[in-house]
Amino acid sequence: MGAFNMLQKGPRPLVLCGPSGSGKSTFIKKLFEEFPDKFGFSVSHTTRNPRPGEEDGKHYYFTTKEKMQKQIEQGEFLETATFTGNLYGTSKQAVEDVQKAGRVCVLDIDIQGMKQIKQSSLEPLYVFVKPPSMDELEARLRKRNTETEDSLKQRLSIAKTEIEYGEKPGNFDLVIENDNFSKAYEKLRDFILSNWEKDSKTET
Repeated sequence: MGAFNMLQKGPRPLVLCGPSGSGKSTFIKKLFEEFPDKFGFSVSHTTRNPRPGEEDGKHYYFTTKEKMQKQIEQGEFLETATFTGNLYGTSKQAVEDVQKAGRVCVLDIDIQGMKQIKQSSLEPLYVFVKPPSMDELEARLRKRNTETEDSLKQRLSIAKTEIEYGEKPGNFDLVIENDNFSKAYEKLRDFILSNWEKDSKTET
């Protein structure tokens, strides 16, 4: 329990969920640009190969299945998920590193991972980002040009399930439809700022 108790010190983490292509990464980038001293990103582990331009320790910790499986068994992860045959996960250490620096830890995770975090003693704010429509999501993913037809179909079917879960009342503190980025970002920003005020009042 020691690690979990430590996780409670510092500002409440922010969990951002949403299908691939919903725009989560763009929201995160914008938050970091606007509040460079407030946020810290929890770098996930993955067993997939780096994509062009991705750096180890910055975008992900790239690791092997054997090594990650061992760390999972040792209880070093807050959440793990399997996606298209690869393991992904958030280590307790990654979250602690951000919190020790006094920053809001941002976690970009999927629904599988979020359900596991709900079982832990971490008490983050949960935000779901959804695309305006499935057609728009498909167009965004095709534009990226990083998917095969099969993996695109798989991503879209996962996205459908995720959106259904995201829209169910009570699953998230906030659901944002990313149809107009600046309006959607403003909604996220207002939500975070009002929660910071609440947090600082409870701390004093």
